[in-house]
Amino acid sequence: MDELHRFVGMIGDEGLREKVVSLLEDPEIELGGPMLDFDEAPGGAYVHHAYEGGLLEHTVAMVHICVTMCDLVERVYGGEVDRDVVLAGALVHDVMKCYAYSSVGGGFFRTSALGERVDHLTLLVSELLKRGFPLDVVHVAASHHGDQSPTRPKTLEALIVSIADLADSEFSRRSLRAAEYLVRETTGRRRKFGSAREALEVLGLKARDGWDGVRSFNSKGK
Repeated sequence: MDELHRFVGMIGDEGLREKVVSLLEDPEIELGGPMLDFDEAPGGAYVHHAYEGGLLEHTVAMVHICVTMCDLVERVYGGEVDRDVVLAGALVHDVMKCYAYSSVGGGFFRTSALGERVDHLTLLVSELLKRGFPLDVVHVAASHHGDQSPTRPKTLEALIVSIADLADSEFSRRSLRAAEYLVRETTGRRRKFGSAREALEVLGLKARDGWDGVRSFNSKGK
């Protein structure tokens, strides 16, 4: 959370920064319904960051990628980027996943009753409009989710956020699936990972010590 707030503090426009803080700290919507805390919610029920705290982890990682891409676009390609729009859009892009998922215990999550009827992106765009966010930030939100978005990125800022979201979600998805495969091959059972660190530990052990490394991870009772 400290890292998240550090990025919020990088938004230069005071009014926009206050809107972002308000949404992150109090994402209440008129539809209501059960809501997970931002630092408790997953990034997804299965595909990526599918564990407690996954939403926060994904958001922080994605903003890191966005900042790096802003540097790249400006220093290498000579583009002009509105960093406030990028930061604001990236920081709030998945905040409505607090409503989209519910915990079923044991580190597992499923789509909530509200999430089954209204997706997190639609909830977010509606709330951004209600709270008076700038149109460019609303566009970032509306176009960040790849083929599932209602519109494609039409600005440089939206493109940066969309690519960053895809990069981090794909990194999570592929590393989790790879670690699950390795554990399943050695135990015959599917394992639910509670963090990215566990998954990366398995991948590191396989790279260094081969299948014996994976077996040593299993033998620790993790």
